[in-house]
Amino acid sequence: MVVPEPRRKVPVAWDEGWWRPARRSPSPNQGERPAGLAVDLVVLHSISLPPGCYGGPEVEDLFLNRLDTTRDPQLAALAGLTVSAHFFIRRDGECVQFVPVHRRAWHAGVSTFQGRPACNDFSVGIELEGLEGRTFERRQYGVLTQLLKALRQVLPLRAVTGHEHIAPDRKRDPGPGFDWVGLRRQLRWSPARFPDVPTA
Repeated sequence: MVVPEPRRKVPVAWDEGWWRPARRSPSPNQGERPAGLAVDLVVLHSISLPPGCYGGPEVEDLFLNRLDTTRDPQLAALAGLTVSAHFFIRRDGECVQFVPVHRRAWHAGVSTFQGRPACNDFSVGIELEGLEGRTFERRQYGVLTQLLKALRQVLPLRAVTGHEHIAPDRKRDPGPGFDWVGLRRQLRWSPARFPDVPTA
């Protein structure tokens, strides 16, 4: 008699790669991940459009390919850009999800983590509404902590890093205003999972 293997229980917080607490806003800018590659990295970013402006629809519009880049000179350089992230956490704590976590979002660009290139292939991208170098809201850290714990339920996460750490020649986000030490304390994960930052 053949005994079937027990089905892996999917945490109730997830629905086919979508985090239930997040508002779904599917982006066309996504693709298949390479077969057999573990998704074990989270990359944190910061974004605001126009830069330094918060609360508007522009970031979501960018990820949905409907951003009007003609209405503000600061948006002109984004014309024709096709990018996305898995998640976007606004200043007020709202979380929007654009791509299911088992699929590849287009957030990291040319990048390398611990000798592995093409970080989009094996990472989840989380955008925080903010400006590189400036601070973030307590509500954002609270939601980010919840999300990272939830991601660890369904993915074999080994590390959380910043865009600035995987593409240092091109990017500076989330920048010195991001509290890596505080995030580490909230999660109570090993320091080895985070960028090497001062603890004091």
